[in-house]
Amino acid sequence: MRVVSGIQPTGNLHLGNYLGAIRNWVAMQDAMDDGSECLFFLADLHAISQPHDPAELRAGTLEMTAALVACGIDPERSILFNQAQIPAHGELQWLLAGTARMGWLNRMTQWKDKAGKNREGQSVALFSYPVLQAADVLLYQATHVPVGEDQKQHLELARDIAQKFNTDFASEEAPVFTLPDAIIPPQAARIMSLRNGNAKMSKSDPSEMSRINLADDADTVMKKVKKAKTDPEPLPSEKAGLEGRAEALNLVTIYSALTGDNVEQVLRDHGGQGFGNFKPVLGEALVEHLRPINERFVALKDDREELDAILARGAAQARERGLPTLDAAYKALGLVRG
Repeated sequence: MRVVSGIQPTGNLHLGNYLGAIRNWVAMQDAMDDGSECLFFLADLHAISQPHDPAELRAGTLEMTAALVACGIDPERSILFNQAQIPAHGELQWLLAGTARMGWLNRMTQWKDKAGKNREGQSVALFSYPVLQAADVLLYQATHVPVGEDQKQHLELARDIAQKFNTDFASEEAPVFTLPDAIIPPQAARIMSLRNGNAKMSKSDPSEMSRINLADDADTVMKKVKKAKTDPEPLPSEKAGLEGRAEALNLVTIYSALTGDNVEQVLRDHGGQGFGNFKPVLGEALVEHLRPINERFVALKDDREELDAILARGAAQARERGLPTLDAAYKALGLVRG
């Protein structure tokens, strides 16, 4: 079993990133048996498909590396690297571009969403990045890829490309690519803004008070929780009582995700309380859960030498695993390379 997954290096990791995705990565790493492995990468090549600041991208890549390690990704047990150190990602994307079809890419809903009405003004990279995503997983013969609802279509495309390539250029007995299966992680907590319970927690929100950053110290976490938007009613005793109360639901959801208690149990324990009582309890739970992550992150985020070393080691391991697939793809296409 080989699991492959990536994340864009936006930097400034927040609670929504952690509870929504990264905690599942750590769980998959910890569940690996002998002979199985996880490859996790910083998708810096994907980041250039839209306007970006080069200095911010470089800093974000290192910061995200520190955050992943702080959250529990162990470079000794998982392969952690950034795409840009593996030219094979881009090479394989081009080799697969002859197999991928314009109609397939035109149907990608994320292309439509990201391009908006100005499709003619978008980069070629934004249109073709699903082919790079396919290369990201096919290069390593991934058997499984963790996907959320918004990524299912991309994995289906990767399977379609792999299937067509195998059919056109390989034999059934010796296919070039493994068709990866989806891993549907346990339902991740959907963490919303502390200022607007109807909007996802996001780095792009101009208000720092809208999110809990992994770099926040204990005092900042408590301050943000206490100032989180709520309503004047006390917590209900049953889940139905949260209907139409987005901010209350968000705080209960966060507490549930941290403690492992389901929402119903949280409300049985805290129903009838006002937020003046519940927020300090939530804040303490957050502080205790995030303290070791914060301490590790703060210690590592400015250690450029260690972060570069982690990515270099991971890149060397990734190159070794990807080279046989790249060689096989060149050979299948009849290309001669040195």
